[in-house]
Amino acid sequence: RCLNLLSEPDDGHIYFLGSDLMDPKTNLEKLRMHIGMVFQSFNLFNNKNVLQNCTLAPIKLLGKSQEEAEKTAIEYLNKVGLQEFINSPVTLLSGGQKQRLAIARALAKKPSIYIFDDSFSALDYRTDKTLRNALKKETTHALKIIVGQRIGTIMDADQIIVLDDGAIVGKGTHKQLLETCKAYQDIAFAQLSKEELTHA
Repeated sequence: RCLNLLSEPDDGHIYFLGSDLMDPKTNLEKLRMHIGMVFQSFNLFNNKNVLQNCTLAPIKLLGKSQEEAEKTAIEYLNKVGLQEFINSPVTLLSGGQKQRLAIARALAKKPSIYIFDDSFSALDYRTDKTLRNALKKETTHALKIIVGQRIGTIMDADQIIVLDDGAIVGKGTHKQLLETCKAYQDIAFAQLSKEELTHA
């Protein structure tokens, strides 16, 4: 929430595209158009169906027509496996389906930065891996910031930052952290086998 200034940091500054987000002159609304945020709590509109939830950003933020927005939304709903639920009320979706809808909504916005806030926690491990592999192809142009507790979700990242009680206790690739960071080792070996961790 601090990264796009939905919550203000206690100290320091946040810079994005050369602009200081803490500067009152900065046009936050314009900068946020470049950010796709997927919240852990989904933040969906319960009074709208699946397709309507996915077309809001392309219409309101990108100025697309209804037809263009629906075409884009359907494309990404198909990619996350929700093609059968396009006209379904959001309230009928399971937690995992809501999470996939939130991801499709962010993809339809086509931002330059994605922030995934523990956005895969409601998915089973197989769906998590399948979806992340599909996301790689769709987000190669963008910076991806993933907040996660599952090692399987973040182990392919270019850089992993390990936090313990609010402090950075490790920084590096999955392989480097397995060798150097006890906090990371403890979490990793509690979740996956040695073979799964070393043959990722």
